[in-house]
Amino acid sequence: MRWITTTNHKDIGTLYLWFSFIMFSVGGLMAVGIRMELFSPGLQVMDPDFFNQLTTMHGLIMVFGAIMPVFVGFANWQIPMMIGAPDMAFARLNNWSFWLLPFAATLLVLSFFMPGGAPGVGWTMYAPLTVQMGIGMDLTIFAVHILGMSSILGSINIITTILNMRAPGMTLMKMPLFVWTWLITAYLLVAAMPVLAGAVTMTLTDRHFGTSFFNAAGGGDPVLYQHVFWFFGHPEVYIIALPGFGVISQVIPAFSRKPLFGYASMVYATSAIAIISFIVWAHHMYTVGMPVTGQLFFMYATMLVAVPTGVKVFNWVATMWKGSLTFETPMLFACGFLFMFTLGGFTGLVLSLVPIDIQVHDTYYVVAHFHYVMVAGALFAAFAGIYFWIPKWTGHMYNETLGKIHFWLTLVFFNMIFFVQHFLGLAGMPRRIPDYPLMFETWNKISSLGAFGMGLAQLLFLYVVIDCIRKGAPAPQKPWEGADSLEWTHLPTPVPYHTFETPPVVK
Repeated sequence: MRWITTTNHKDIGTLYLWFSFIMFSVGGLMAVGIRMELFSPGLQVMDPDFFNQLTTMHGLIMVFGAIMPVFVGFANWQIPMMIGAPDMAFARLNNWSFWLLPFAATLLVLSFFMPGGAPGVGWTMYAPLTVQMGIGMDLTIFAVHILGMSSILGSINIITTILNMRAPGMTLMKMPLFVWTWLITAYLLVAAMPVLAGAVTMTLTDRHFGTSFFNAAGGGDPVLYQHVFWFFGHPEVYIIALPGFGVISQVIPAFSRKPLFGYASMVYATSAIAIISFIVWAHHMYTVGMPVTGQLFFMYATMLVAVPTGVKVFNWVATMWKGSLTFETPMLFACGFLFMFTLGGFTGLVLSLVPIDIQVHDTYYVVAHFHYVMVAGALFAAFAGIYFWIPKWTGHMYNETLGKIHFWLTLVFFNMIFFVQHFLGLAGMPRRIPDYPLMFETWNKISSLGAFGMGLAQLLFLYVVIDCIRKGAPAPQKPWEGADSLEWTHLPTPVPYHTFETPPVVK
């Protein structure tokens, strides 16, 4: 019962983390199903309709159920401790923000059991196909609304906590970078989530109330849906990536035994990425027939994002330069993040170019690109954060040897899955198809074998975490030999509220 009604930020952070892992497992099983079907040409284990349903739900569950909640879990655990606050600003709202998630996830999974099954429309839910789907589509729309509500409430809480509850003396430019990235992410969520709510509400009225926003048969425009969706969808990419940047900005200085290089430039670069993310949405839409002027604008704006991102990568590398480096599991995941997120960024730069994107649009090249950003970026950062902070959270040390084995298995199998998909995309294999010509068989076999291995590697991760919680060795005061003193990146630990006789009044 304590877990249901808790308003303690640490308990709620733990709930987010476990929920995220459960959804990661569910979405991962769907991915394994997809790769089983694609192991060989021809239809193996499922009909095309069910394949499309799995593709849709895998995307929605991984984005909204796994990657976003894991970073909200980090935020709940770390932000109050990092800024010296006793808890989050709105403790009961924090509890409610979490408990909206299991209901939304249940709706998504239940849609499989409705007449007609889950919607097979892709995670982007493109119109006008959405108008023709069964009741599973309505459950999905409702689930997306609830997920959005949870994100907005959590963001309001995070913004209020950071702006109003910092310890005396902690100015904004003295905050740890993880807190900065979450402050910016929370503003992005408040700005972008209502746009998604608008898109799915318009879809709902098209389905049931006789409107024709996106239905060409009634004078609507399907391309309008793409504009509205991607105006949310591109900031969403950075909503997922920025907290990961924050985690990496805590881990790399700790294992380099050096303060973060260029703290102020990191803050400005993060802000620049967030602002630019709102003016690049139509680079997902080069093939819809927009004017050349529009294509050029979005191409140049997209290439502009590479500048602040490059600043961040340079600063992380410069932090390691001449540092006293050690390579425990969190640092291994941070280095893996650095290499592979950079590779994902380069393929993004390739896709920003209109003539190239028109050639590889909707092929496996795009799938490879965004998995390098989402999985090698966000997921590796999440693993780095969990290994880095779990001694603090549990009071126990995890098994370092098993942690390193988990890292190497994940790294190798991830690249087996997605690196070869670049070749498939350049050869012209379209995504979201259950069957393909014989010429694509070899790379698909390698990709599928990688997916099976990646799934097994995460079972090892689950074992490491449970073993740490139940019988890990007691964690020392400073588990990373001096790393802990640099957790604040560049300043002494501020005085937390509870050391005062009475908390200072926040005006």
